[in-house]
Amino acid sequence: MSASEGETKDAVIAGDVEPGFEGVRDAFAHNFEVGREVGSAFCLHVGGRKVVDIYGGTFDREGSRPYDQNTLQLVFSTTKGATAACANLLAQRGQLDLNAPVSTYWPEFAQSGKADIPVLLLLSHQAGLPAIDASLSPQEVQAWDPIVAALAEQQPLWEPGTAHGYHALTYGWLVGEVVRRVSGRSLGTYFAEEIAQPLGLAFWIGLPEDLEHRVSPIVGGLVPQGGAADEMPADFSTTLLARALNVGGAFSDAGWMNRPDWHAAEVPAANGITNATSLSRLYAGLIGTVEGGPAESILTSEQVDQARQVRTFGADQVFLSLGFPMEQHIGQGFWISSPFAPFGGEASFGHTGAGGSYGFADPENNLAVGYVMNKMQSGMLGDPRARRLIRACYAAVGAVPKYF
Repeated sequence: MSASEGETKDAVIAGDVEPGFEGVRDAFAHNFEVGREVGSAFCLHVGGRKVVDIYGGTFDREGSRPYDQNTLQLVFSTTKGATAACANLLAQRGQLDLNAPVSTYWPEFAQSGKADIPVLLLLSHQAGLPAIDASLSPQEVQAWDPIVAALAEQQPLWEPGTAHGYHALTYGWLVGEVVRRVSGRSLGTYFAEEIAQPLGLAFWIGLPEDLEHRVSPIVGGLVPQGGAADEMPADFSTTLLARALNVGGAFSDAGWMNRPDWHAAEVPAANGITNATSLSRLYAGLIGTVEGGPAESILTSEQVDQARQVRTFGADQVFLSLGFPMEQHIGQGFWISSPFAPFGGEASFGHTGAGGSYGFADPENNLAVGYVMNKMQSGMLGDPRARRLIRACYAAVGAVPKYF
């Protein structure tokens, strides 16, 4: 059944909703009714079949055109799920041993006492490398080699394996360089050729120039403003989280997320550009087959089970620098459903992104979800838009989400 188009406050909601999933559309529309959205899209696959694929609002704050099925969106750290999929695929194929030292594949990484750090610690944010001491220009970071060299030289900020802390940006270069050394291809190219193209995804880590006009500009910023700023310490700029979000000082320009040069670069932790349909289809394709996709899932059930084993313990050292004792559940590159990142089912895995985007799979309930938006939600305690949509999805399939 096609979702009827109609005014929802100032938004037109369009797309497709199968019978029984109307509650998901209602939840999506409610986010516009209460003024939480400018433009966004949501998709749900159940058993590899797309049952909800909706979008609404406007492409930009000015309302220059509708937010539609052709709109692409920067999804920040939701990109990390795609990067994790690449590493897990290489491991599944026997090309990458996650327990082997990183220096086995990347010899330069052995500097500064890092010779024995296993690849798994990069994926689980336990390597102690969320920030670097070197200063780099945006051009150097975009060029890849300078930031990778700086990470190879960097001394860990804590003893690797004894704690974890969110490697907000460095995760992508660390894991991406291992993928490059093993496969001979950049992370963006490997993802495109081995995952995105077989699944038919509109998902890029390194956007082609001719697609830039389809990218909806982000409304808002990474650092909370207004009332949400009360959650942040007065000296935020000196915290480890600030250093992790502004690696080498290259991200000091607040508008970087809307610049074409950053969209074209490969920042595998933070600059994936996609849509809700492709995010949902990615996760559906990781745990099973999808309509019109490969005859087998991208990852075997055994690899998925390994990927979603929780590898972390204790408080996140990066968020602790803000005074927030958060305890993420992190597996082999993916976040596992937890109070911090509630995806729904207890077995769910995926990744969220700054401002609200997310993608995840729930193998137990055989569903996959993708959500993208251009209006960033500021705050440290979760996004009510996402929670409302997830609750509606689980209600539609007759399941009860955890951590809600």
